[in-house]
Amino acid sequence: MKAVVGADIVGEPSGVEPMGKYEALGQFLLKQTNSLVPMTFKEIERIIGQKLPQSQRYPAWWSNNPSNNPMTQVWLDAGFNTEQVDIGGGKVVFRRVVQSASSEPKSDLHPLIGCMAGTVTIPPGVDLTESDPDWSDYIDKTHGPGAT
Repeated sequence: MKAVVGADIVGEPSGVEPMGKYEALGQFLLKQTNSLVPMTFKEIERIIGQKLPQSQRYPAWWSNNPSNNPMTQVWLDAGFNTEQVDIGGGKVVFRRVVQSASSEPKSDLHPLIGCMAGTVTIPPGVDLTESDPDWSDYIDKTHGPGAT
């Protein structure tokens, strides 16, 4: 049974979202001023207050794929990528990702999509949906009945 102090249950402050398992690592990384933050796995465990899962023994667990594991999303959200992962030595380096100076929202489209926007002008009075009689004659001659 939890102790009640006033209207709050001790250990569960009201109005505060409970921190995720790895959020302390994200908070730690956000406070860093260097672009490289080398850490041992033991240091990470001290920060998060628990052991890393057994899957930390595999390099893929330390990849920067956002759907990899919950901890990956924490360091990505803090603006870092991992590199120089040394599983045997129990070490990793977090590198601050340089953010674009652009204030435009990130798009899921390829950067070349829209690169030609505004470079083509259609003169007034041109109907792009109108068929081209010369083109239809060419198609009839080359692919119509009796074409060879």
